[in-house]
Amino acid sequence: MAGGAREVLTLQLGHFAGFVGAHWWNQQDAALGRATDAKESPGELCPDVLYRTGRTLHGQDTCTPRLILMDLKGSLSSLKEEGGLYRDKQLDAAIAWQGKLTTHKEELCPKNPYLQDFESSQGVLSSDGVWRVKSIPNGKGSPPLTTATTPKPLIPTEASIRVWSDFLRVHLHPRSICMIQKYNHDGEAGRLEAFGQGESVLKEPKYQEELEDRLHFYVEECDYLQGFQILCDLHDGFSGVGAKAAELLQDEYSGRGIITWGLLPGPYHRGEAQRNIYRLLNTAFGLVHLAAHSSLVCPLSLGGSLGLRPEPPVNFPYLHYDATLPFHCSAILATALDTVTVPYRLCSSPVSMVHLADMLSFCGKKVVTAGATIPFPLAPGQSLPDSLMQFGGATPWTPLSACGEPSGTRCFAQSVVLRGIDRACHTSQLTPGTPPPSSLHACTTGEEVLAQYLQQQQPRVMSSSHLLLTPYRVAPPYPHLFSSCSPQGMVLDGSPKGAGLSFLSLLSSGEHPSVWGTVFLFVPAPDPGSLGQRPHQTRLAALGQLHGCWSGAR
Repeated sequence: MAGGAREVLTLQLGHFAGFVGAHWWNQQDAALGRATDAKESPGELCPDVLYRTGRTLHGQDTCTPRLILMDLKGSLSSLKEEGGLYRDKQLDAAIAWQGKLTTHKEELCPKNPYLQDFESSQGVLSSDGVWRVKSIPNGKGSPPLTTATTPKPLIPTEASIRVWSDFLRVHLHPRSICMIQKYNHDGEAGRLEAFGQGESVLKEPKYQEELEDRLHFYVEECDYLQGFQILCDLHDGFSGVGAKAAELLQDEYSGRGIITWGLLPGPYHRGEAQRNIYRLLNTAFGLVHLAAHSSLVCPLSLGGSLGLRPEPPVNFPYLHYDATLPFHCSAILATALDTVTVPYRLCSSPVSMVHLADMLSFCGKKVVTAGATIPFPLAPGQSLPDSLMQFGGATPWTPLSACGEPSGTRCFAQSVVLRGIDRACHTSQLTPGTPPPSSLHACTTGEEVLAQYLQQQQPRVMSSSHLLLTPYRVAPPYPHLFSSCSPQGMVLDGSPKGAGLSFLSLLSSGEHPSVWGTVFLFVPAPDPGSLGQRPHQTRLAALGQLHGCWSGAR
């Protein structure tokens, strides 16, 4: 790893977290591929924060996510638990037993055409059973684990996606995948449905020791571990797994940042009364316990409510998605997540996870909400001041925490990231002698424009802002979601019909929309009487301050 990297270890807990994580790691993989492109500007984001380098038994350099993921039996499809980078058929055959052997083989799940196309572009499986990746350009850097060598890469269809591994294009380290064999992913029996079941999993010595061993493996090779980010399902028993994992991290690695992203799928069915009650209880218990052991907790969902009363899914003006498909919902959440985590992944002047959590927390209350604008509505010929002025006094981002609009609540602090805007558009290019239409048009840098806009909108809010040139590049297997956008992510005028088809055909070439992401904490005025509350009362009070999350929970 490069010297001075502030490493982050990611824990990915649950099946929907796997969907979000697959899109997340695919995006990081695309960013690694861009490092070999001479046309790209120097990287603003440090891949060493999330990735580790290694070498196979045959001397092949690898670059794999610093990741521990947990899922249930039957959730991997064609993906092998041990991965494929380090497999050696000759070592597997070295058995000391000289007696008679009987081999029982389970029928392998066939790979879908997308994964077959991807693997053929990345390397070959030789006759000795060893996976050999293609050579690294110039002998430097990370292996380009992308589909850039394929002229027309296949795009997986929604019908071909059953589990998250069906579209994961990143090779994982053998110590990444940890399967919970006592519960089933498919079927009605043996499901991990309740918070208490999830908690009990990591109380068992087998799973606790396995998690601790994997943690030690990754942590001990870090030069400067800044903390952990947890992607955790909230709606099922994995909320209990996440709470217990966060408690373990807090006990063993005190002083490190622990930022938890609680994930929920799209809108649920009203008729499933018992499952909806489980969903609500798991979410409530998960948020309370995760807040007790994390530096910061943020729920993320495209559903309109965390309560029992279902609400319409989140609406984005320039996105057309199916809220019932985890493949679609997870792609949008991963896009937002890749943007809001920018502060602690920067190459220069990064904000540590601990500092970010301290800035956003308030009186010990650590549950925050998130929002995003995808894509940022910058039309051709517009400047950043022009686009920001179009919002007027309205909130520019769409809430992503299933807590309704933040109107009527007080924002204490916010971390805002705007990315993918060309430098020429950062400031207004007025003709000399023309009076500026607003104070934003008089700013001389894009950073000043963004900071002044936030100050004008919310003068009493403590704001931290970052403006990045690095875009979010949409590449296969990202689903076809965008309309009324140019290949560069510019918002086009006119009807979305037709424009979306043209844009989708160009998405596979790796073009991008710009993304605006923000994380903010909404709290009411502090109540002096709450300072003497017991810890569990304080946690419940923090949970209740998520505006609207309990609407309909009667």
